[in-house]
Amino acid sequence: ENISDFSLNITDCAQVVVPEEVFFTVAAAGILENLLILIAIVRNKNLHLPMYFFICSLAISDMLGSLYKTLENIFIILCKMGYLTRRGDFEKKLDDAMDSMFILSLLGSIFSLLAIAADRYITIFYALRYHNIMTLRRALVILAIIWIFCGGSSIAIALFSYEAATVIPFTILFPLMMFFILCLYVHMFLLARSHAKKIASLPTRTVHQRTNMKGAITLTIFLGVFLCCWAPFVLHILLARFCPHNPYCACYMSIFHVNGTLIMCNAIIDPMIFAFRSPELRSTFKKMFCCAR
Repeated sequence: ENISDFSLNITDCAQVVVPEEVFFTVAAAGILENLLILIAIVRNKNLHLPMYFFICSLAISDMLGSLYKTLENIFIILCKMGYLTRRGDFEKKLDDAMDSMFILSLLGSIFSLLAIAADRYITIFYALRYHNIMTLRRALVILAIIWIFCGGSSIAIALFSYEAATVIPFTILFPLMMFFILCLYVHMFLLARSHAKKIASLPTRTVHQRTNMKGAITLTIFLGVFLCCWAPFVLHILLARFCPHNPYCACYMSIFHVNGTLIMCNAIIDPMIFAFRSPELRSTFKKMFCCAR
């Protein structure tokens, strides 16, 4: 808020304010949709597969992002109404907790997408050995490592966020991981195209290949949506840390609330992609809502 107030003094760009009703509506929708995804996967035993467990991890990350913005806005409203008094130590601890939740959501999303991309890669190019390579137990171990690492990193980054040595690696990690996933996808599509030509005469393998490529296309959509929704906020963090007094940076930071809304929109869009692209999930949702066997 201090940076935002200062920004108004050095730039002609007016602060863009998103109504609180919009924040809470979008956040509630994101939490509810991802909760439905988790319930559907838990209830349907046919979905108890490594791929869907990685999807659960992504859904939890999306829920944390929506929950972070919801709690942050609740605390701001309580402070403005006078129900919550600001005290130095308490405010700092609360701010660190909120920052930690935000970073956990971001890191969880990045590594969940990376795990999904690796799973699709193995499915496409090591189809016959997939169940030996990616066992359920191994998938759970991978998820445990991801969340332990993300949890520890989020706490460390939140506590030392004022240090440039902490902010720089965090912001570099985002484009680095995205570039790695993008390279994996490009490599996957190029090899898949080559394989498709070689097995064109085998109908069963072709159908299997198309099915796997459909999954790869779905995950490419996830990646595109993730970049569009999270990149503006990550850029805001960089500008706020390294050039808060620059008029151009201040002008960009005037749309802070819009960037926060985009994060929550990601939590709404992802479950829609799940439901639209997965026949199993669509079937599970029909049984859940229609109470059919």
